[in-house]
Formats: sequence, C-alpha cells, structure tokens
Amino acid sequence: MVEKPMNNKDRLIVALLADTMKDAEKMVKLLKGDVATFEVGAPTYTALGPDVIKMIHDNECQVYLDLKYHDIPSTVAKAVGTATRLGVSMLDVHASGGHDMLVRTVESAQHAAGSKSKMPKILGVTVLTSMESLGDVGVQFEVREQVVRLATMSKECGLHGVVASPLEIGPIRKACGDKFLIVTPGVRPLGSAAQDQRRISSPIMAIAAGADYIVIGRPIVESKDPRAVVRQIIKDIS
Repeated sequence: MVEKPMNNKDRLIVALLADTMKDAEKMVKLLKGDVATFEVGAPTYTALGPDVIKMIHDNECQVYLDLKYHDIPSTVAKAVGTATRLGVSMLDVHASGGHDMLVRTVESAQHAAGSKSKMPKILGVTVLTSMESLGDVGVQFEVREQVVRLATMSKECGLHGVVASPLEIGPIRKACGDKFLIVTPGVRPLGSAAQDQRRISSPIMAIAAGADYIVIGRPIVESKDPRAVVRQIIKDIS
C-alpha cells in the first residue's frame, strides 16, 4: 500500500528556485515550520548539486527530486540508485521512457534502498503541464488519453504514482484507483500569473479533484511574503 499524505501540511510541496546555497537555505528555514517537503528541480540541482539535498535533510525536511530522468534503462537505473542513496523521499522519471526503463527504475531503487522503509516514492512524469497539444512531438493521442496511457503503464511497472496536471486527475483515478499517488504541478493560487504553465488550476480545485500532493514554486518563492502565501494555501485546501 502506498503511503498517502497525512495532513494538509504534507500535501503542499514547495519548489525551491535558488542558485546559491544561501538563498536555498534561507527559504527552507523560513518555510520548514509549515512545509514538510521541498522540490529540488533541474535549475537548483544543477547550481547546487547533492549538497542542497543534504541541507534540506539537515533542516529535518524531505526532498522531492524532480529531475525527470529520461534515458536508456541502464543510465536511468544508475541515476535512480544514486538518488535513492542520497535519501530523497520522492523522485521522478519520464514515463515515456518505456516499460523497460520504468521496471529497471523500480528495481534499482529497491536494491539501493535495501528496505521498504528507505524506498523513495517513484513517480512517472506523464505530459508536462506546459503542453496543450502533442502533435508537435509526433504523438497522435489527445493529451488526456496519453496521460492515462502513461499512468496505467507506470502502475503496471510498479511505480507508486505519476506527475500529472490537475485536469487529468479524474481519469487517472478512474484508471488507476485511489491508492495510486498523483502529484500535481501547474497549480496556481487565484490571482497568480500562469507564466509558462498551460493546464493549471487553483490549489483548492486540485485537492478537490483528488491530488495527493500539489507542487507550487514561483507564486510562493517569488512573493514578498512566502510564509504568508504558504499558510494561505494550506488554509484554503483545509
């Protein structure tokens, strides 16, 4: 059985957007009383490397490593094994990498973890929330259909859940069940700019639709009062 978030504090994941350790730690220290997990994406990890993961752990918080691994199965398996040994609680790979890549990902994490208690939650990235059509990349399925296809394959390969926009939560639940994790980016508090996101919704709508976790970055970390924004979001989804 996949462990679900216990309370609304656990449901909100804040994406760090920092290129110095000083700025990253400042944000973690500011928000750690209200947030349990911080997302480390490609920009932050490229700038700061594994040290940013250690810093978050030192502040008694968890890490969602959002590097969206996508390569040949052996390469992804090695990367996932290393990430598991770093102690991240969640990580993701592109589900479009295919069946063999996903199976090898799970096997590598299991081997590196050594026990179920140390196993990170592994998520399959379906279709990026910045995309409204798949025709440009040669996929002939409508976005929602492709998301469900990738979610179903992810479940069959042993992944714990998927990353998907708020607009596909319902179909994923219908296809994959209530125990399957859904992590939802593309979430914007009312009044926030969409920026380069396309398939989006508010925090309340995403949680009401059935998201287990919501990931929010710029509307929080670029605000004048990040802690106030976080507390309002948690209040809203409660």
